Amino acid sequence: MVNIPPSLNKFLASSPSDSVLPGYSILGLKGPDAVAFAQAQFMNDVALLDVMQWQWNGWLSTKGRVIALFLLLRVAEDELLIVSPDMPAAELGRRLIGYVLRNRVQLGVWSELECVGRFGTSTVAAQQIAGDWNARQLELNLATALVPRSLHLRPRAETAVTEGASAWAMASLLGGIPSLHGEQIERWTPHQLSLQLLHAVSVKKGCYPGQEIVARTHFLGKNKRQLTLLSDIALTQADPATLVCSAQFGDDQAGLAVL
Repeated sequence: MVNIPPSLNKFLASSPSDSVLPGYSILGLKGPDAVAFAQAQFMNDVALLDVMQWQWNGWLSTKGRVIALFLLLRVAEDELLIVSPDMPAAELGRRLIGYVLRNRVQLGVWSELECVGRFGTSTVAAQQIAGDWNARQLELNLATALVPRSLHLRPRAETAVTEGASAWAMASLLGGIPSLHGEQIERWTPHQLSLQLLHAVSVKKGCYPGQEIVARTHFLGKNKRQLTLLSDIALTQADPATLVCSAQFGDDQAGLAVL
């Protein structure tokens, strides 16, 4: 059974203030073909999203390896937002632009917006987006099984409080949300990262990069490895080749590994 580490538990009990998440960035997709383009490129079923709904989603290589994991928001009929916790939006956009071809879609980084993490119970229903996109104010319920929290998109403030960013990273890790940087990019399949538990990958939609690998793994049961949470002691004994990411908050440390 997973428990909240003592340092994080003490932090949450102190009613922490909102914290800007410096690693998060936002890429916009806008145009008549924005949804169709995302549907053809990304691993989850974008067509299931109504306006003001969101989902976990990601982009795969043709070999079925995860390039990026992100939140995908539909804020208008012809407009999507990618909230990327790891890969900078500018880099993700640079990689995606080569696949736009004749699609009527424009990609652009929302550098004037920031992502803010708030701990505590959110009244927003799961997968729904609250707020007003015209005012550039949105809220998503990002609670995990252990930690109630919400993510807020808002105009960038002049000063940024980031004290809770490491606590947010630890909460994400405890919730089974992997962080992909450096050599971890294009290394793991969605099933090896247990992304089906986040409902981040579809095996029913049409073709997209890596879809054949995902379908074969799902329907033939060929996946032998999955994401596993490691505690302080287990983390020190982990094989570096299997470690995906780790986080530290206070005196506590944990990691996610593919075993």
